[in-house]
Amino acid sequence: MPTARESLLDAAFAALEGRPWPRVKMAEVAAAAGVSRQTLYNQFGSKEGLARALVRREADAYLSGVERALSGASGAAGPRERLAAAAVWTVRSATENPLVRAVLTGCWNERLPTPVTPVTSVTPVTSVRTASPGPLPAPGELLGQARDRAVRLLAGDWPPGAVELPLACEAVARLALSYVVAPAPAADVARMVRTVLA
Repeated sequence: MPTARESLLDAAFAALEGRPWPRVKMAEVAAAAGVSRQTLYNQFGSKEGLARALVRREADAYLSGVERALSGASGAAGPRERLAAAAVWTVRSATENPLVRAVLTGCWNERLPTPVTPVTSVTPVTSVRTASPGPLPAPGELLGQARDRAVRLLAGDWPPGAVELPLACEAVARLALSYVVAPAPAADVARMVRTVLA
């Protein structure tokens, strides 16, 4: 059973799919999650805190998907195939999730919560201090985190004599990002990665 925090984040994400973030009401999010509005404020402190936690969760889920692809969970065997799977995951994730797309590209539209700076807030009713989640990565930082995970997870399997692993991982991450910015079918990025790394 999901925690109240996860239920609230799920409800906020569902609300965001139906309307722009400025029109999402905290009371509606709490009701959809089956908790009181006070519970929501205790968990996140403010609507900005909720937005920040939601964006952080989606960025972390993206990075977890990158790790799954790189570990071979997608069925890809060799390191080049696993890099291709990570690139496909990046394109699909950004296509299906506007928050992932915004964090990867830095392009936020009026429908999405805008990135906010980290704060510690005090809720007026309970005086409970609620620290916001860790800082949101900038677009280049999130891509760098994906690249660094690729280097770490593929280090033991990278073929000798091939292009340097960090360079290959950087090229694949940037290639995937280009498919996010200039959309094309996700499967095409896998073919492109295989071609570039051949």
